[in-house]
Amino acid sequence: MKLQKNNYAFLMNNIGNILEEGRRKAVQSVNQILVQTYWEIGRQIIEYEQEGREKAEYGSALLNNLSKDLSLRYGKGFSKSNIYLMRQFYTAYPIFQTVSGKLSWSHLIELLSIEDDLARRFYERQCVNDRWSIRELRRQINTALFHRLALSKDKKGVLELSSKGHIVEKNEDIIKDPFILEFLKIPEQHKYSEKELEQKIIDNLQSFLLELGKGFSFVGRQHRITLDNNHYYVDLVFYHRALRCFVLIDLKKGKVSHEDIGQMNLYLNYFKKEENAENPPIGIVLGSEKRRLTLEYALGGLENNVFVTKYQLYLPDKEELRERLGRLLVG
Repeated sequence: MKLQKNNYAFLMNNIGNILEEGRRKAVQSVNQILVQTYWEIGRQIIEYEQEGREKAEYGSALLNNLSKDLSLRYGKGFSKSNIYLMRQFYTAYPIFQTVSGKLSWSHLIELLSIEDDLARRFYERQCVNDRWSIRELRRQINTALFHRLALSKDKKGVLELSSKGHIVEKNEDIIKDPFILEFLKIPEQHKYSEKELEQKIIDNLQSFLLELGKGFSFVGRQHRITLDNNHYYVDLVFYHRALRCFVLIDLKKGKVSHEDIGQMNLYLNYFKKEENAENPPIGIVLGSEKRRLTLEYALGGLENNVFVTKYQLYLPDKEELRERLGRLLVG
């Protein structure tokens, strides 16, 4: 009887897997057809324009007429803004084969809001690689993820980032400067403590993991280390699946000092000797300020992987980031 129950559970599990896979493929197939249909509509509008008949700029009579007549004939889905997006879609992707079949029309609408081709290609690739939801994609665009990652690279690295996405191959690839923690909703002038900052991160752990990037698994908070009868506490401990190592994060509400770096170095030495992992641990001291000369001398000669980077509680100035990246690409 027990064997029969086990076999029946196995049967149910297999049927469930088949149904889920079939539904997933059905949704993907419908999505691909919808996306290709909108691309074809965009192509028809562009070709109509190219024959010199009428421009389809937003607010033009052509878009107004198409919206009105298509809605009357075919129902919902043909607002003026949606028809304009179809035209914009064809303009951005004149070869349909370059459009990933894993992106929904809603994803593509978000991508079409990005004027810069390099940035758009990055978000498109990363969307596929990390299976971002619409909400996740929108946040990464709003926090200028591409520009924050790109500014740590040379010109060749920026172009590779755009075409391949963000691939973590070495320790420094997990670092952003700055990290954006706007989801904590801490007012900029609010006098918060490091303990409050940590608690806010724990309360918004899913969003923090998204900001950290793919591959992070949460291990614990306030991890205790006891040495010579003294207790030390690592604020946050993660494990990175791709790098196969622990990642320790210490939070500082002000500028990072040389004492903070020395303390992190102590934590890393302990983890390297006492905690089992395939590769040596990585330490990130995350503060609201950092001083270049202090860091240069404090980090110099360290054998451990210690990184110091900033966090911001508000969205970055995207125009400033664009200008900085523009100068990098020209140089």
